[in-house]
Amino acid sequence: MGWFTWFDSRQAESFARDLAAFVLDELAGMLQARDAKFKAKAEKTLMKAARRLQDFKARDKLNFYTRSKLANTFLWALKDGGCPAAYADELTEWLTLRL
Repeated sequence: MGWFTWFDSRQAESFARDLAAFVLDELAGMLQARDAKFKAKAEKTLMKAARRLQDFKARDKLNFYTRSKLANTFLWALKDGGCPAAYADELTEWLTLRL
């Protein structure tokens, strides 16, 4: 049973979708502009997202597989939510560095 739980990434994937939805909601309508106002809002949003990530990591132990699933799910949730691909990649890199 131990090996099967190692591959159980449901919590990580659910968190990734929630985090992506949070980022998309916070930055709604601003993703195309990328001006000074956007940068200030994005910085605040990422600070809040970092706190959420920190709380999640404190509750749920992540292994290599679940970290990978979390990052991949986050990336595709952003892209599916209308985030430009280059910025989705940038946000996923930001997330990966904090995992």
